[in-house]
Amino acid sequence: MHQILSEYVAATFPGGVHLLSGLGIDSVAEAVYRTMLARPEGDVADWAAELELTEREAREALDRLSRLALIQQSTAYQTQMRAVNPLLGLEALLARQQAELAAHQQHVESSRAAVADAIAKYAPDYAPGAGSGFQYIAGIEAIREQLEILNSQVQEEFLTFAPGGPQTPANTAASRPLNKRLLSRGVRMRTIYLDSIRRDAPTVSHAEWLVEQGAEIRTIPTLPNRLIVIDRRTALIAADSRNTGAGAVVVDNPGTITLLCALFESVWQSAQPLGVRPEPEPETGLTKQQAEALRLMARGCTDEAIAHRMGVSARTIRRTVASLLAHLEAESRFQAGVHAVQRRFLPSDSD
Repeated sequence: MHQILSEYVAATFPGGVHLLSGLGIDSVAEAVYRTMLARPEGDVADWAAELELTEREAREALDRLSRLALIQQSTAYQTQMRAVNPLLGLEALLARQQAELAAHQQHVESSRAAVADAIAKYAPDYAPGAGSGFQYIAGIEAIREQLEILNSQVQEEFLTFAPGGPQTPANTAASRPLNKRLLSRGVRMRTIYLDSIRRDAPTVSHAEWLVEQGAEIRTIPTLPNRLIVIDRRTALIAADSRNTGAGAVVVDNPGTITLLCALFESVWQSAQPLGVRPEPEPETGLTKQQAEALRLMARGCTDEAIAHRMGVSARTIRRTVASLLAHLEAESRFQAGVHAVQRRFLPSDSD
């Protein structure tokens, strides 16, 4: 903006506040309008010169003022324009905005009524557990929508199984505002991650941040599935543990919720707090991760399947298997299983 125009606006409104912007008048048009009021005997060239505008800029401002009905042709001089008295022009602009606001408000109220009708019509079909206490929802978008609904309803407790291993920076960043909001409201948040997150610095940093905010975090070698329980009344369970974005089941059946809460408490008791370093079991000399890998090996799981369950790479599992073979003094997986049963690391068929 030209120097004189900037000084004009700054001198008229300290701090650069533009008084008439709320009425749809830009700073150049406002300066021209005020100059016309102060110098009604002038013409376009005079007003442009006073504001250090080009005549083209001044005429463009006049066009905008004309559309707002703030200037009109002079009755005394047909070739000149005059500024409309602000008591009339600005009042008319304000009345127009009030009419537009009233129309918008009426539109909002109509929309609100339509939304209320839609909720009343479709809520029985889309409410969690409609009819039976169980509802299947398909696709990641529907899951995210359901999570938003559940998160808005939580009052006291938020329980989570978080399989999948280390979290992506995008996911942790996106979850922080919601987590902070829930924790600041006094919601008790308990989350169980996989032990594998302990080797991922960004995920550990996020988990430590959650603890600082008041959350409780523990880890365990494997988790059965992704699970969220809200206030011990509603749960969300992944329909496919290997593809958690494919679909989910919303549960509000009281009996099933009781079982899910019991499962969570059982896993919580066996999980390690985040600040506690997992130590080998004195009876076996195996860490919980090694013991879980051994148990999955005995069930015939492949390296890839074990890696998925534990949230680590197949390469990491191959190293774990190699360490187990060495610890059990075995040359094969089969021999490792035999030695594990003999040493009571695993139950025998007769147990």
